This record gives sequence, C-alpha cells and structure tokens, in this order.
Amino acid sequence: MPVSVNPDQVDYGNFDTHFFSGQDEVSSDGVLRISPKYRLKSNYAAFLPAWDPKQKFDPLTFHEYHDPALRADPRFTNLLGKSKNEVVRKITPKFGTEIDGIQLTSLDNAGKDELALLVAQRGVVIFRNQDFAKKGPQYAVEYGKHFGQLHVHQTSGAPEGYPELHITFRRPDHTEFERVFQDSLTSLRFHTDVSYELQPPSYTFFSVLEGPDGGGDTLFSDSVTAYERLSPVFQEFLGKLHVIHSSKEQADNSKLHGGIQRRKPVTHIHPLIRVHPVLKKKSIFVNSTFSRRIVELKKAESDLLLNFLYELVNTSLDLQLRAKWEPGTVTIWDNRRTHHSATIDWEEPISRHAFRITPQGERPIEDLKYLNDRRYFPSEATKNI
Repeated sequence: MPVSVNPDQVDYGNFDTHFFSGQDEVSSDGVLRISPKYRLKSNYAAFLPAWDPKQKFDPLTFHEYHDPALRADPRFTNLLGKSKNEVVRKITPKFGTEIDGIQLTSLDNAGKDELALLVAQRGVVIFRNQDFAKKGPQYAVEYGKHFGQLHVHQTSGAPEGYPELHITFRRPDHTEFERVFQDSLTSLRFHTDVSYELQPPSYTFFSVLEGPDGGGDTLFSDSVTAYERLSPVFQEFLGKLHVIHSSKEQADNSKLHGGIQRRKPVTHIHPLIRVHPVLKKKSIFVNSTFSRRIVELKKAESDLLLNFLYELVNTSLDLQLRAKWEPGTVTIWDNRRTHHSATIDWEEPISRHAFRITPQGERPIEDLKYLNDRRYFPSEATKNI
C-alpha cells in the first residue's frame, strides 16, 4: 500500500535522509537506526546513518569565512600534471570537469587550496577511482575541515559519532519509490544545499558508496551562466531583491515521519543574486526546495518571478551536466554557483548509500564590500520580517 504523506510536505521531503517510523528501527538505547536487515547487507557499515533524538546543537552563528581558493596557485602546480596517468576532461566547455589519475587523499594543503579553485572555476569536478571512502568517517571529517567549518544537518542521518557527515541512504525496498512518486511525476528536485542557513555551504564533497548498476545520476545546473543569459535591465532589477529561505518545512517533514531535530528550524534572508568571492561573478541563488518569497514583492509577483527563475535553472539543458556514479567516484561542487538534483530512475530494490561533507561558506552577499561583515543585513525592506 502507498505510504500516506501530506501532499503539502512532499516537495520538502528528503526521502533518502529521513528516518521512517515503521520501516526503520528504534533501538533499545533510543537511537533511531536503519533496519537490521539492511545493516547486515551493507559493505560500509561505518557510514550507515543513525538519528539520535538526544543529540541537540545550539543555533549556528556568524563566523568569518576565508575561501581556500583565494590562497591557491592559479597554475595548479600542486594539483595537476604530477602523474603520467592523469586524465583531465571537460564535461562541457564552461561547466564541469572529470579527472582520473589523481588521488584526493594524496593532496597536501596547497593541493587542496588548488582543488577549491578548480571547483570554483568549473562548478563541478568529478574524480574517479578514489580511495577516499576506505579511509573511514574520521578521515572524511578531518579532510573536509580544510575547506571550512563543517555543517551539521538539522535532521538527516549521520554515522554514529560523526554528526558532521550527511548520509543519504535509499533503502532496497519498493516503498522508497512509492514515496517519491506518490504525488509527483518526477524525482527531480533541483536545489542548493541547506540554503536556509545563515552561511550555506561552499565546496561540497559527495561520495556514493553503493548504488544501482546504471542510473541514480546527479544532475547539475550552472546558475552563473543562467544569470549571464538574462538581459542587463532584468539583471539590475533582480540585483535589488532578497529572498526568504526556510528550514521549517524540512523539519516538519522529518517530524512527520518520526525523525529528529538537532537544532531549531531557521529562516534567513539572502540576496536573490549573490556574488562569488573567488570568481567575482554573480549567480542566481533561489531554489524551490528552500526559497519561500521575495520580500520586496507582493506574493503573486514573487511567485511569478521565482517560478520563472526555477524554470530557467531546472529545465535549460544547455546549462546542465549529468554526473554518472561509478565505484570510487567522488564529486565536488561549488554550492554557491550550482544547483543539483538526484535522479531516481531505477526500480529494482537496491541500496543507494552515499556520504556528504559540507563545509560552510561565507554569508551570501550581493556586493563584495559586505564579505565577512557581521553587520551586513540585506535590505531595509526586510527589517520587519
């Protein structure tokens, strides 16, 4: 039988990050865990998600962010050209690069800085044949800290003892697909990760541990080029606007399924058009998952404009690339200039298990003069929100 879900909550559901009462397990210690029948089949038990209701965190507060890409050697001498087996391929002329023959775990700090610069410049960089996952959760956490203060998700599963890792786990159960398509014709949900935070992520690392043999790809869309496609007059108009981003709906969805809440839900206001501190370029920073309303406009105007921008980013195939997952693949993207969506295009009951490392970036700003300015507040129009 299909799972009964409030249709108003479906768009905000992270179906592969939530705990599901009745399908998962409440252990004797009170910790919520994946069902034992799935745990026993996993080849990566150390990365399996758990949800601890006792785990509570204070609200996130402002901190300065200094992008490691700004320290990097633009010649990439510590990242590229060091191995005769190295293969570097552009996925599209302006967006996305695929690399083989480089081990991320072999990079020193200078190499990691150059990695950040390459990801900023290309938006998405896919590394093949990596030994990253074999190093375990603690290694992943320490590696990610080079790129910024690590984000702890408000509701998602995490390996026990490592709340900084965000785990996606799609169970090998037909119920998973009934959940996704119960009230939807597509699994696509383009978004930028946790845009509701005061300081959303900069560089995001994603490694699939197990998945289907074909399918389950991730789609990416370039919001820098999307912005540049707009007319100058429209760009100027959008540059004056600010958007409410909310985590409340995601928190409610977790509660609906018996999940947890590590921090109180938050709402923050960000510029609709943000500037990238490394590229010095602007991008469209809205997404249907977490953006709620343009504060300077009436609701009907806001809905019309946001839907136009969602359509531009989500459906313009010439702004997009498709990242195919293979064993040992690690994909890194710049969350400030890309939107992404998982695709669910397989039906056999196979686990899709992945972990994400999510460094926080700077507070989104419309002008670089506000970078790391703790007094920055986007607009007089928002003072009563």
